[in-house]
Amino acid sequence: MEFEKIPTVPTADEILDRAFRRAASKMRLKRNKDRANEEFVRAVSQAIHDRLVRIMQSFPELNEIPPFYRDIVDIMWGLDRVKKSLGAVGWAARWARTHGPGLAYQTRRAEDTAVLRKRAVARLSSVVHQIDDDLRFLNDVRNVIRKLPHVADDFTVVVAGYPNVGKSSFIRLVSSADPEVASYPFTTKGIIVGHRMAGEERMQFIDTPGLLDRPPEDRNPIERQALTAIINLADVILCMLDASEHCGYSIEEQVRLLHEIERMVDVPVLVVVNKSDLVYFDGYLNMSTETGEGITEVMENLLHIRERSQQEGESVPC
Repeated sequence: MEFEKIPTVPTADEILDRAFRRAASKMRLKRNKDRANEEFVRAVSQAIHDRLVRIMQSFPELNEIPPFYRDIVDIMWGLDRVKKSLGAVGWAARWARTHGPGLAYQTRRAEDTAVLRKRAVARLSSVVHQIDDDLRFLNDVRNVIRKLPHVADDFTVVVAGYPNVGKSSFIRLVSSADPEVASYPFTTKGIIVGHRMAGEERMQFIDTPGLLDRPPEDRNPIERQALTAIINLADVILCMLDASEHCGYSIEEQVRLLHEIERMVDVPVLVVVNKSDLVYFDGYLNMSTETGEGITEVMENLLHIRERSQQEGESVPC
């Protein structure tokens, strides 16, 4: 999705200022003062309508974007709230289109066209100012949504687990992503996407914020972003554990989260224990993002899952 093309959403004052300047230039072309006042009102209403329509059209149709992006918008702002603000902009645009010509005609018929021009402009300005909060909200949405990562259709590995188990360190080692890595939980505040060539094809790695083993209603927006990536994007989930418990959470808590993820999805879940330089955990793949031990074996397992997935896809009859 190319959200970066959404232009800045202007405030009510910015829309009106541009409309007034455009109308003033047209007004100066009229020699008859009364007709000039009429033309000013007509030009203001048209400019307001056109600008508001462009704002609506610049936003993607929320019901048609992929589920991952739709869920992210819903988590961060609420789909209903975004739709309500876009609807308010649409209402103001329709008002300007419907009432603008009538206000201009009333100006022409008035004994004092200058007075009617001011009244008409005041009504138009009032309508635009009524949606100023919506315009500012939509600009806040725009400033974030345009920075959402582009998620391709490549084979996708979603890395999940508790905070501070080494997800970002792994992503940095095996892909083009360069996430912030630190020794405190919740360093990853959103979804980070990286890529790696595997033969002639590209693999996509998604670093997710840390999840905690707790009821869904208690999870914060950062955790909910991780869940939507797990549910909507993964071809395989790499669930990472920290048997050393240096992440600050017990291995029992981490295993419970693993089982929850396994129940949540119908794609393969590969379990790997990180920080093998501190504690080796029998029965699982072990690796260390600190020393690099075991990273190659983990990648070989992921490639094997990808190959098996491709073979199964090819064997499905059309």
